[in-house]
Formats: sequence, C-alpha cells, structure tokens
Amino acid sequence: MAVKSINPATGDVIEQYVEMSPEESRSIIEDVHGTYLEWRRTGFSERASSMRNAAAILRDRAEEYAELMALEMGKPVKSGRVEAVKCGLVCDYYADNAEAFLRRVTVETDASSSYVTFEPLGVVLAVMPWNFPFWQVFRFAAPGLMAGNTCVLKHASNVPGCAMAIESIFREAGFPTGAFRALLIGGAGVAGVIENPLVRAVTLTGSVPAGRAVAAKAGEMLKKTVMELGGSDPYIVLEDADLERSVSTCVTSRLINSGQSCIAAKRFVVVEPLLERFEELFVDLMACNKIGDPLAEDTDIGPMARVDLRDDLHRQVSKSIEMGARCLLGGEIPPGPGAYYPPTVLSGVKRGMPAYDEELFGPVAAIIAAHGEKEALEIANDSDFGLGAAVFTADSARGEIIAAQELESGNCFVNELVRSDPRLPFGGVKDSGYGRELSHFGIKEFVNIKTVYVK
Repeated sequence: MAVKSINPATGDVIEQYVEMSPEESRSIIEDVHGTYLEWRRTGFSERASSMRNAAAILRDRAEEYAELMALEMGKPVKSGRVEAVKCGLVCDYYADNAEAFLRRVTVETDASSSYVTFEPLGVVLAVMPWNFPFWQVFRFAAPGLMAGNTCVLKHASNVPGCAMAIESIFREAGFPTGAFRALLIGGAGVAGVIENPLVRAVTLTGSVPAGRAVAAKAGEMLKKTVMELGGSDPYIVLEDADLERSVSTCVTSRLINSGQSCIAAKRFVVVEPLLERFEELFVDLMACNKIGDPLAEDTDIGPMARVDLRDDLHRQVSKSIEMGARCLLGGEIPPGPGAYYPPTVLSGVKRGMPAYDEELFGPVAAIIAAHGEKEALEIANDSDFGLGAAVFTADSARGEIIAAQELESGNCFVNELVRSDPRLPFGGVKDSGYGRELSHFGIKEFVNIKTVYVK
C-alpha cells in the first residue's frame, strides 16, 4: 500500500512512499534496539556533539524544511522557518543540559554508599501528529537520545516526507543509523509495534481517541507512556485588562499554525463590560490576516492539513450557529481547490454547542460572555480539556493567583499567549493527557530512576 504525500493547497500528490510491512518494521526495531545496546554506553559529550550538529543542520536548512512543511501540511513558510529554528534550540538545550539533569543524586542512608541514578530505558516509540511535523518530533527525540535511548517514529500519514527528512538529519549529524528510524506504517500497525518486547516506552501527541487507544495498548503491555492530547484553551479577559494588547495577543494565539495547534487559544471568556468592544477589535484584527498559498511570504493562514479536517471544522461551526451562536466573521467554505477555511468568529457561544464543548482545530474563535471573574473561571474550567490557559488583567498579582491556583490546565500564562519552551515543562491534565515533555522533567520521563545501595 502507498503512503501518499498530498499538497493540501492544491490536492496534488507530491510523492508516494511504500508502506512498510510488519516484518520490515520488526527488522528496523531490532536494528534500533541493537544500536541502543551500544548507544547507552556513550558519554554525554559524544551525544552532545551529534546533537549540536543536528541543531546546525536545522538552522542551515530552515528554508528547505519550511518549504517541505508548506507542501505537505500547508504551514506558511514564514512559520515553518521559525519551527525549524526552534527545533535547533531544543537540540542545543539538551546538548547543554542533559548531563546535569541526569547526574546521580547521593542520598544519605545507613549504607556506605547510596544514590539514585538515571539510566536509559531502550527503544522509545513516538506517535506524532502533522500540525508541527518537526517540532513535535524533536522535543521528544532530543531528550530521548541525550538520555541514551534510541527512537522509532510513527509520524502522521500525511507527512511522510517530514518523517524521512528528520531521520536524515540525525544520520547526517553523526548519530548511528539505528539511533532514530522512521516507520512508514498506518495507524493500524501501531498496536503491533507497541507489542514488540524491544519497545520499552511510548509517547504520543495527538487526538483524545488516538491517545486512549495507544494508552490502552501500552497499559496492556505494561509500558510507560506520555500523552499530550487535545486542548480547548480558555483565555480570560478581565475588566481591567489592556484591551487592545489583549485582543492582539488573543488573535495571534488563535491563528498559530492557521489555528491548528493544541495550545492555540480557542475559547475567549470575556467579562461583559468589555464584551462589545472586544468583539469589534477581535473581528477587525482577525480579518486582517491573509489566507492564501503557504509558499507565499505574505500568507498568514494556509490551508488546513486535509479536506476532511476542514469539513469537520465547518460542521462544528454550522452546528453552533444552528444552536444560536452568532457568526461575526467568516463561517463559509471558500470556492476553489484546497482545504482552505477563513478566519471565523463566533459570539454568543454557550454550553452544549460544539464551539463550547469541542476542540476547534482551525482558524475559528469562540467568544463566551461572563458576568465577572467568578463566572469566567467557572467557564474556563468547564471543559474536558486542560492543556493551556491564559488570563489578562492589569493586576499581575491577581492574574498570578488565578494562573497558579484556579485554572485547571498544565500551562497557565498571565498577559501572554501560551507556548512551549524547552526550559519549561509542557503537558496537560484531564483529557489533555498526562506526563511532561521538555525541561528536566521531560528527560526524566523515559529513564529508569534507579536506587543503588552499597553496604
């Protein structure tokens, strides 16, 4: 069976790849495990040298990788360049810090020597999404490889070119051939990979249904997992917020990656004294963003990654309008080829509507009115998701209390949009998953935290 790379802007087939058989996948995993047996014995300096080479390749070829992302999943090239450079940043971060993060910890006991050491687990399987086809992979692979693990990647089926390009980056950077391999398989083949006894752990970024299926299989096989799933991030705008700055930040966050981001703002919970003016400014700014060819430098919003995803989003918009939401901007599928969807703003959104209850994975904003801070917090937390959240207020101390103590999310920001940073842990609660990526917390997810006791 062929794995097709399809340009979502035109519908044209870019390239076709042969899907790997179960036997081919097993052979690759055996090779990756064999590499692990040697790689785990390498020193941090050797690992760091190759990782810094990978960072340099990413920066030097950012233009090439941005074009590949634009062609395979519709990301505007100016965003793709930023993504490639950010991948270089996470490579450098773990090259610089992994040894310190995993240094043994001495514990005083009645032993002559007792300490905790952090040892690699083995082969880690990553099931990764298409929306940030480089960043999602590197933020798992950089800490994983620096910890002494080896990696196999099951990337989203619509970005096989990105998967193969990433494999080539690690090989060219000086990693052993079996340190990182891509498996060109469909979703149906994932269970068999998890069942392979040489695979010791699984990390997944993707939808809630995918997370449930992979976590269930991994649980059956008693394998460690990290799950970074969907999000319906609330942004609370309180009565003392700097309105123009808040709106600008909210719009920027809503349109990250053409709206196709787990941590893009999706629900805007605005206290009623600001509601009318917020809507005016929000609609004006959303309308200023240009939708078009992702290869064009002036494009802000490219096509969605697939036509079926665009159609699902439109169903959510239409159903919400049928249930009483008001469409202030957009809301119609444009004529012509490609998986395009315009910037869309829904107001009067209430519980029970898809725009309130479900994740809107595209350039659609849901504005929800609140009587005051108490109700705004209730609305923000009234979600199955808990990935990111933000609050806007002139009183930063007030905002900090809300972020630290009141919001039920893994990443809470004050007067700023939610984003991932290699220095900070990233992950969610509730249906947004569990475990953490990035920072020293992330590298310790896939190691054996081992007690050593010598009498």
